[in-house]
Amino acid sequence: MFFPIREVCVSSTDMKAKPTTTAWISWVALAFMTTSSVASLRSSPSMAIYGLACIFLYVVPAILFLLPTALVSAELASGWSGGVYNWVAEGLSSKPLGFLAVWCQFAMTIFYYPTLLAYVASTLAYVINPQLAASGVYTAIVIVVLYWAGVWVSSQGTKTVAGLSSAGLVIGTLVPGAVLVLLGIVFLAQGNPSAAPMNAAHLLPPWTGIASLVLIVNNFLSYSGMEMNAVHVSSLKNPAREFPKTMFLATGLVLLIFILPALAISWVVPAGSVSLTAGVMQAFDTVFAHFDVQWLTPVFGLMLITASLGGMLTWLAGPSKGVLLISREGGYLPPVLQKLNRHGVQQNILVAQGVVTTIIALLYALIPNVSSAYWILSVITTQIYLVVYLLMFVAAVKLRRERPDHPRGYRAPALTLLCVVGFAASLAAMLIGFVPPSQFGSGSPLVYVLIVGGGLVLVGLAVPYLLIKLSKPSWRTQP
Repeated sequence: MFFPIREVCVSSTDMKAKPTTTAWISWVALAFMTTSSVASLRSSPSMAIYGLACIFLYVVPAILFLLPTALVSAELASGWSGGVYNWVAEGLSSKPLGFLAVWCQFAMTIFYYPTLLAYVASTLAYVINPQLAASGVYTAIVIVVLYWAGVWVSSQGTKTVAGLSSAGLVIGTLVPGAVLVLLGIVFLAQGNPSAAPMNAAHLLPPWTGIASLVLIVNNFLSYSGMEMNAVHVSSLKNPAREFPKTMFLATGLVLLIFILPALAISWVVPAGSVSLTAGVMQAFDTVFAHFDVQWLTPVFGLMLITASLGGMLTWLAGPSKGVLLISREGGYLPPVLQKLNRHGVQQNILVAQGVVTTIIALLYALIPNVSSAYWILSVITTQIYLVVYLLMFVAAVKLRRERPDHPRGYRAPALTLLCVVGFAASLAAMLIGFVPPSQFGSGSPLVYVLIVGGGLVLVGLAVPYLLIKLSKPSWRTQP
């Protein structure tokens, strides 16, 4: 989806100069751009397990995490360029902490890509052979092959993937989601019973201990990324008035895309048989079979795959480029990892990331339950990314208190309260991520905690600490 941008000429009043051109974007366009970068169908199966209660489990993180993140990052982006690195480095007066923030943005993708491609593998299985969706070896092979193919495409400096993320919102998210919901409604209208109870008694998830609510942590990652779109706040003509409307519209659209397909899946697929990786295709297959159009299952599978691969290619070079630029300035990476290929792409970083991703992909071959591996990697991804938000909320409060007169295009209302709520929600999500969910109670809780904690400490904290300690002035390639 492409959005029109209005160009307005702004000329200086106190000196003779050629008019400069400022590109303005409407608040509605920015809302759709935000929606396309955040919303997807991938997380629907994990919430479909809760049936009607998924509404509660989506709305609560939206209030406690999505809105604080969006509004706080908008103020930071309108006052300080350079993204989360500059926000944290300026707010906490520490460039190493700024590097930690941008590193965690990059490092979370190491675990994000295996989970994304596991979803692609399970979806592809419904096109080839549905039984493959439960095979860890098959999933691992698909992850490795598709990731390295993506590295090759990205290393060529191709520009053809630029519009895939926005087009993917329509092709792989809106159309399949709308069809799933529409057919689900028809399914119920024909008198078929819902697989999940749809009455007031099930508006809240049942409480069987803290493990019964652990899946909510996955929703924090579903809403992550809002801070990246905040950089466009300066492109609004009236940020103070328009950006809140942008965020509320985007939040509403994101909630609809998340909640309605999750409900549709809960109508047609029993909770006990929902796969966290193949749940969307399970629902399509069941509904299409009911209406005797099962031949559409592979067609919709390809649509979902196209959107996911487009998203992977779009994200593949982005975070790694951020790490590259900061490392060139601060000397945090060895020169060999700072080199660019003839297309101007940081190929060596992508290759190094690919080696780690390949090792992680083997978890799918070694862990008997594919859903267990998917969930564990999703939690590690969330844990690492939450470090960014913890640093960001603290930095925002300090910048507002210590530099209140610094020019800002947008000032978030009740910023301190927003930061306290966002920080508390992020910390709670991080802590609850160490509790094994009830769906995987057969495994060892200690092993689960060691894997999740080990991933967070090793990749999210230990590696950047070593890079900072080992950094040398001679590694700086830019002033």
